[in-house]
Amino acid sequence: MRRPLVGVPKEKKNMEAVNFDHLFVITGGPGSGKSTLINALAGRGISTMPEAGRAIMQDQMAIGGEALPWSDRRAFAELMLSWEMRSYRTALSLSGPVMFDRGLPDVLGYLRLSNLPIPSHVDNASRIFRYHRRAFIAPPWPQIFELDRERKQSFEEAQATHKIMTETYFALGYDLVSLPLDSVQARVRYVLAAIG
Repeated sequence: MRRPLVGVPKEKKNMEAVNFDHLFVITGGPGSGKSTLINALAGRGISTMPEAGRAIMQDQMAIGGEALPWSDRRAFAELMLSWEMRSYRTALSLSGPVMFDRGLPDVLGYLRLSNLPIPSHVDNASRIFRYHRRAFIAPPWPQIFELDRERKQSFEEAQATHKIMTETYFALGYDLVSLPLDSVQARVRYVLAAIG
């Protein structure tokens, strides 16, 4: 019998009954092939949730906004948090596995990487809105890493992001599965086998 949660926010009590075993995260540093893999999984009929950061950057640049990693990292993190929570709620209503291009713990990791204080609501969101215990992490891969209009980090920053995301997901109780440095189709097969 499950004991009642005392002194826990109401949202956490509500999330206790949520079945999140079909929600899977792919995390890692920039330029490690996450989005390419997510797109390939979508092509195989798997439901996916796009990365918040890139879409937010595109929107902010289009409107002349300041919530960008090179302008206002705190505002950027808050927009990512909102995006990820909305994606999470959307994914709960989907049947079958859903693959996320990053998840709520990535916002926590981003703030740590940026040496910014962690607001309690970000920490709470990372602990309350859970994904499948098995999360995938794409390791740094110099052969495919490249810069673009939104990706301005160096390869060294990509390595530091990988390290922080590893620490963050482990601290939140996730079992990280490292993706192979292999072709997109090999990665697709690997993920599909791992999620059953």
